[in-house]
Amino acid sequence: MELNMSFSENFLWGTGAFSYQVEGSAQADGRTESIWDMMCRKDWKIYKNHTLENASDHYVRYKEDIERMGELGIKTYNFSTSWTRIFPDGIGRTNQKGLDFYDAYIDELLKYNITPMLTVYHWDLPLELFYKGGWLNRESSDWLSEYAYVLAKNYGDRVPYWLTLNEPQIFVGEGYLEGTHAPGERHPFKEVLRVAHHVLLAHGKVVKAIRSQTPSETRIGLAPFGCLSIPFTNSESDIETAYEKTFTIDKKDVFSNTWWLDPIIFGHYPEDGLKLFEKYLPEIGPEDMQIIHQPLDFCGLNIYAADPVTRNEKNEIVEVAPPIGAPISAIRWNIYPEAMYWGPKFFYERYKLPIFLTENGISEYDWITLDGNVHDPLRIDFIQRGLLELEKAIEEGVPVLGYIHWSILDNWEHVEGYNERFGLIFVDYANDFKRIKKDSFYYYRDVIKTNGM
Repeated sequence: MELNMSFSENFLWGTGAFSYQVEGSAQADGRTESIWDMMCRKDWKIYKNHTLENASDHYVRYKEDIERMGELGIKTYNFSTSWTRIFPDGIGRTNQKGLDFYDAYIDELLKYNITPMLTVYHWDLPLELFYKGGWLNRESSDWLSEYAYVLAKNYGDRVPYWLTLNEPQIFVGEGYLEGTHAPGERHPFKEVLRVAHHVLLAHGKVVKAIRSQTPSETRIGLAPFGCLSIPFTNSESDIETAYEKTFTIDKKDVFSNTWWLDPIIFGHYPEDGLKLFEKYLPEIGPEDMQIIHQPLDFCGLNIYAADPVTRNEKNEIVEVAPPIGAPISAIRWNIYPEAMYWGPKFFYERYKLPIFLTENGISEYDWITLDGNVHDPLRIDFIQRGLLELEKAIEEGVPVLGYIHWSILDNWEHVEGYNERFGLIFVDYANDFKRIKKDSFYYYRDVIKTNGM
């Protein structure tokens, strides 16, 4: 068999999970509430009023779960710390029990030769800071910076990869514009852009805080949600159309790529966004763009969905609906494996930074079958198809540092509660959180072991 050389020897195969989605023990050892705890109290905001109180019991079982990660053979693990476990009031005093927990957690990862990748902000704004105005308050950028400084000071000697923010389009757009995610509010668009600007300021200040406390070889990026358009056909016209649509702002929302990444990577907001949003723009201080525009080492990219596009007879860009019977996941997302080719290719072409696939995965209808196992052939097929497309992008010269499959465990999926299962490991919530490795766990283990062969 010919040796597959597309994935480099130091390619980082990984998985991920974020604090409140898996930890549980929501009131243990000094943890206080975040906006998602508050969201759980809003009647029917969360599927069947599921709470994050127990999640996947990972706070209690983290050692056995990390041992399973070691068996899986992953090279890196993308996780977040709980802001309110470390800062019970959001700022000010720290909680030693929280600091000690993540200290032991990181050491446990290293015990199995798993490189920690720490995401500073994954949507868990402390409730006490929400009462101070949350992201509407310009001081929010300093709050997150203080938190990041403490993380970097305590863990920077052992964490070589950092992500400042996870999917800012989602937690701002769905949290403050549409009101479907925490804090579950709907604000005028001018206030939404104010929130977005403060989040961007926080990103820049977090980068500076991490750099001040970590070795020079530390690598920092962020993980935007890849709002992807892909070509309906492989014609040159459709490819150009998909690229244009991926990096164009043509509607009054914050679910674009460029409103976030252009300020961070280029140091300015995109012209089409400035023109479209002219009467809604927030106050921008004289040094704000300089703060936001900090050097990054890579661009993370979370890929779950895509929209095929082409041009109609009027030369207008139109999305092409999937055909009847097209593949769809349990969460009702259309499946386009080719997004794993076009996403890295487009983002590298525009931003010229190495790409890290920081999230990719699928929710499926998993259950324990009569033989006591969990068989998930569709997830295996999904992973394989996606990796074949990613391999093609690498072969064409796109520098891809690694791939993180979401997620290691079935977990609390925000407004979907426990209704969606993305994990490589099944969590039996009704029976003492019993863990069962799905077939996809063993498949992905073999992918890692053979470095993609």
